[in-house]
Amino acid sequence: MTFLRRWAPPLLLITLVLAVWEVAVRAASVPAWLLPPPSAVGRTLVEERGLLLSNAAVTLSEVVLGFALALALGLALALLIDASPALDRAIYPLVVASQTVPVPAIAPLLLIWFGYGLLPKVLVTALVGFFPIVVSAVDGLRSADRETLSLLRAFGASRPQLFRKVRWPSALPSVFSGARIAIAVCVIGAVFGEFVGSKAGLGYLMTRAIAQFRTDRVIAAIVLLSLMGIGLFALVGAVERFALPWRRYTLDGVSGETRRR
Repeated sequence: MTFLRRWAPPLLLITLVLAVWEVAVRAASVPAWLLPPPSAVGRTLVEERGLLLSNAAVTLSEVVLGFALALALGLALALLIDASPALDRAIYPLVVASQTVPVPAIAPLLLIWFGYGLLPKVLVTALVGFFPIVVSAVDGLRSADRETLSLLRAFGASRPQLFRKVRWPSALPSVFSGARIAIAVCVIGAVFGEFVGSKAGLGYLMTRAIAQFRTDRVIAAIVLLSLMGIGLFALVGAVERFALPWRRYTLDGVSGETRRR
């Protein structure tokens, strides 16, 4: 019953949208190059699955590596920002400023500096993904209960002990929230990198398909990117539920209480 309650509404909505799309396109005789019906996109997904999946594997590797780099960089910057007010004033404005640079503007520079290989795509992906991790981790580290910290200080706890026993555990829910956002936007970053210059990947495939007026292939690639983002988002959520069992029980209890009301 829980499965049906969770998944039935979005599945019904998707089915309704696809049905309306199919009927509208066929009734209006819309050319396939302009907007193919969902049946044509589904046929492309099946018939060209080898091409699509091989390029999806390239994009997935860029997303995973970029996310790993963004996670490491984001946590390192968050710890530095939290370490002292001086570092906060020095680093935080630069972190915010990094997000004001349009990705399409920085991607060509990375291409010039590092070539057409994997590295520039990973760097673009990390640049897109590290910001929510930094912000969420800093907020989480600063959200530790002050009374608990004062109590442990009164018992002689050192700063590393306070971090290990109170501040870091209290920050983990925020870190995972930022990681879920980051893994989703990393998919966008990888595609941006492939748009600028690449030899494989779903972004590269979409660029070629647009030039060939293969709209069905473009939409098929978008479907795979959406599924990739949803899957990675769910994977990070599963890791959070495993790593923070107390949060799982708390959330389940809150959800159950909400349903009873």
